[in-house]
Amino acid sequence: MSTARRHRLFEAGFRTIAATGADRWLAPLARGRGVILTFHHVRPEPPGAYAPNRLLAITPDFLDHVLLTLARRGFEVISLDAVPERLAGTGRAPFAVLTFDDGYRDNVEHAAPVLRRHGAPWTLFVTSDFAGGRGRLWWLELERAIGRLRRVRLPGTQIDLPAGSDAEKRAAFEVVYRHLRAGPEGHLLAEIAGLCEQAGIAAGTLARELCLSWDELRGLGRDPTVTFGAHTISHPMLAKHDAATLRREVEAGREDLARELGRPVRHLSYPVGDPSSAGQREFALARQLGFSTAVTTRPGHLFPGHVDHLQALPRVSVNGCHQSPAALASLLSGVPFLAWNRGRRLNVG
Repeated sequence: MSTARRHRLFEAGFRTIAATGADRWLAPLARGRGVILTFHHVRPEPPGAYAPNRLLAITPDFLDHVLLTLARRGFEVISLDAVPERLAGTGRAPFAVLTFDDGYRDNVEHAAPVLRRHGAPWTLFVTSDFAGGRGRLWWLELERAIGRLRRVRLPGTQIDLPAGSDAEKRAAFEVVYRHLRAGPEGHLLAEIAGLCEQAGIAAGTLARELCLSWDELRGLGRDPTVTFGAHTISHPMLAKHDAATLRREVEAGREDLARELGRPVRHLSYPVGDPSSAGQREFALARQLGFSTAVTTRPGHLFPGHVDHLQALPRVSVNGCHQSPAALASLLSGVPFLAWNRGRRLNVG
């Protein structure tokens, strides 16, 4: 199924849940004790016709709508630091945690003013190579390369696709992305570097353009509502790497943040964060290294049983393809996860 068709089905499902009122009458059964929301980019400009990573970006106005909706639905916005205690407690209002991955500059330019206006605490997960102006934002490199190319070829494969129109570029991105994600990460990085070279783009330069520098992060650290979390050194799909690389990425990534920002780092976000990128081995290391929490991108709410799995917490993505009241209401109700997680409250395997 194509990505576009999948998003159309999701949106239809969200509208159905809202139209039937299931987001309210099923919420007591489906909703957890709390929810951790995932964000990436926040920026006002609308995406163009070719924007395959549009799911990672929402507008400041929609972020404002998220915070207003949380308040109307009785959610208390809390710091990630408070999650273990809240999961262990009883009888309180549902809580929400706001987390932003990768360390993008637009989080400060466009998200922070909205968050300050609402007095909302938030967590920024920082990839240390990105803060240092290095690292590979490979999913954005791939988007930009295909945006410039008229044809996309991968040597040694049958992938040879036209990329003249926006529709052709979207199709080419989806084919190449799926193909490369299925293989070793080193191969993915090399192939995207090759496409960047063909397109006249220097691979490894986007972090300096798009991500907060260490100096900017230190300035942000003066805001008491901000918590910093680790997001590894180079943003690898950890489960695809050996144990030594895993430990170095997680442990040294935390040490980089602690040294540069002058504060302890208690939380971790697994890059990409799906089951193919983080599983039992990664969860065990996060526990061993003493992280208070570690978050995945496995979808779902937080239930009391998660207090025993604090290094394998689910999150709910606020997806730029679904910036609608119906989608948000559905996700906050927990109803979609009854189907997506096949009735499981815990998905920690």
